[in-house]
Parts: sequence; C-alpha cells; structure tokens
Amino acid sequence: MWDTLWVDANLATMREGGAPYGAIQRGAVAAKDGRIAWAGYAADLPGHAVDLAREVRRCDNAWITPGLVDCHTHLVFGGDRAREFEMRLEGKSYEEIARAGGGIISTVAATRAASREDLAASAAKRLAGLTRDGVTTVEIKSGYGLDLENEIKMLEAAGELAARGGVRVKRTFLGLHALPPEFKDDRAAYVQLTADVMIPAIAAAGLADAVDAFCENIGFTAEEVDYVFSSAVANGLAVKLHAEQLSNQNGAALAARYKALSADHLEYLDDAGIHAMAQAGTVAVLLPGAFYFLRETQLPPIQKLRAAGVSMAVASDCNPGTSPMTSPLAALNMACTLFRLTPEEALAGMTREGARALGMLDDAGTLDVGNACDLAVWDVKSPAELCYWLGAPLLRERVLAGRVA
Repeated sequence: MWDTLWVDANLATMREGGAPYGAIQRGAVAAKDGRIAWAGYAADLPGHAVDLAREVRRCDNAWITPGLVDCHTHLVFGGDRAREFEMRLEGKSYEEIARAGGGIISTVAATRAASREDLAASAAKRLAGLTRDGVTTVEIKSGYGLDLENEIKMLEAAGELAARGGVRVKRTFLGLHALPPEFKDDRAAYVQLTADVMIPAIAAAGLADAVDAFCENIGFTAEEVDYVFSSAVANGLAVKLHAEQLSNQNGAALAARYKALSADHLEYLDDAGIHAMAQAGTVAVLLPGAFYFLRETQLPPIQKLRAAGVSMAVASDCNPGTSPMTSPLAALNMACTLFRLTPEEALAGMTREGARALGMLDDAGTLDVGNACDLAVWDVKSPAELCYWLGAPLLRERVLAGRVA
C-alpha cells in the first residue's frame, strides 16, 4: 500500500510540454517511503482510494504543486541594515553606502559577533516566512564571515535549519562576497586565502554543495573569480555566480565557461553572456526583490533569455541589505509585475527551474514519480493565483518527504 494518497485535487505537475503548468485536473498523487509513487488522473487510479493507501487526504478541489524551491537566499546573518534602507530613501546609492563602510561589511561585523546558535535561531525566523508560503527546498549562502572560522560557523548554522525548519537545505560557500577589513590593502592575499585554504577545508568537511562569488565593480573581478572557481572545481564543488547586477563584468560568460549551475541577477547581461549561458545550460536566476528594493531601472533581458532558450528561475534573494523579503509568493508576483514573466514562467521558476539551478531536477521541482514527495497544497482555483495575490493565506498544507510538515 502507499503511505498517503491525496485525492479530489488538481495537479500542477510543472512538467515541460503539454498543458500549461503540466496541469492534471481531477487528479491524485501518492507517496511511498517519502517519494512520489503515483501521480495522474484520479480516474486512472488502480482501485478505490481507501484500498490503495494507509491515509487518504481529500483536498476539496485544491491545487497541488511541487514544493517551492527558493534557489538563492542569504538567510544566515547577524543584525540588520534598516538604517541603510533609510539612507537609500535619503538619496544614497547602494554603491555609495558600500564604499562608505556600510553594506556587506556592516553585516560581516554583526555576523562575526554572533554565535552559531544565535545565527541559526534568527535565520529560523526568516525561514518560517518561506515555509509558510510553501517552500520545501532552500539554498543558503555564507559570505558574511569572510574568514574560515566564521564562514564555517555560518555554514553549520545553515545546516541546522534543515532539522529545525523541516526543509531541504543546499549550502553555498560565498567567500568572494566582499573584501574583509583586515585585507583591505591586500586583495590578492584574500583571494588566495579563499581559493587555497577556505575552499579545500570547507569541501573536506562536507559543509557546502557549491561555491559562489560577487563579480561586480564593488565586488571582485572576473580574473579573481576565475581563480576561485578553479579551486572549487578541483575540490569537487559546483559553481554559481552573482553576475551583471550593477554593471557588465562579463561574469555570466565566465560562469558558463565553468558549466555553472546558475548566474544570478543579470540586469546588465549582454548578448555574449546570454549565448554562453544557453550553450552551457546555465540557469538565469531572476531576483526581483533586489530590483524592487534598490529601485533599479535596468531590467534583465527577459525576452532575449526566452528567445535563446535559457532556463529562468525565480528566488527571494532574502538578505539584510538588498532584499529583506521572506515571501516567495511576493517574489512570484514581482517576477510577473516587474519583469513581465507569465504566471506559468514564474511558478516554473520557483519549482522546476529553481530545482535545476540547484542541480536537483532529478529529485525536486516536478510531480514526477520517483521524485521526493515534497508538495504544496493551495486553496486556489487556478495556479495563476499564486502570482496574483499579495499577502493572502493560500497554503493549505506543506508536505516534505511525504509527510505533512
């Protein structure tokens, strides 16, 4: 027998091709040993529901989607940057604040001062916002420690959230996030420390799944990122990149050369970068929360990405400086209203394509037999409502590994 069977439901399987959203109306989905054992039309069930599963859950015509995948967050950090929000409203730019000693470095000081337990506890509160909106898988970056001890502390805190928050967690080491104060006069030494000491140690300890970097005129050059990515690959870690957010540094093309899982932000992405990403299968991760919060005006080249066949994911980018947002549904709405994605593209961006951006497409993001049974059950009449409402309590139940979380 199956462990659990959801019936009287509509399924947005998010499979590619076929009906919009991969929709199966009047469908059912079953779980066995934490994985999807069956998904299809209820009329095709091989018997009566009560004879097929130990538990039958009736959904009253609700819609079931894969659990949401938030593939780009900075959930673990100390302090906040509310004062910088005020400064931006007073006319200061993100770059001006960063160059004056604010920005990432101010969060580094607060993070270094916090214990691992404090970091995990504060991140758990932010994670609760994501899970209330149906997230079952979340990526969490380090990058506010900027030395081995504190980067490890952040990654360990991120690992604790998997048990605390009932989610799957992918961890990313973001050593090249900013230049720490103690290396302000020796950039090369910090880049070398990141590549030659931190990455090998973190990889050996199994604390990260991937390596990221901030390739930007206020971050790190393509040459510096190249050196660090070489170390990541040599140590068996995937790579991804903050690219072309504030200027075109040709980071996306560099990421593609390394077959990166994703290049993220991309407001200043050029045609060469798009072509390189398409050839490499690198996912474009769109972060409308940061675009909104910074009041940016340069839109990512959405139509060109579509035309080139580049997969597009959507994520919250939850972080203290540029996207203090803990609602994935708000990110879906912004992806549609600000970036002009269709609701189907946006929802795919936080299910199937979010999973692709984490290298998890064989295990998450679609309602396919064999995938982890991570589901979100929604009290909506159509999947488009997930991108339409702002602040409405739409989630009926969240399921992780076949169990209602």
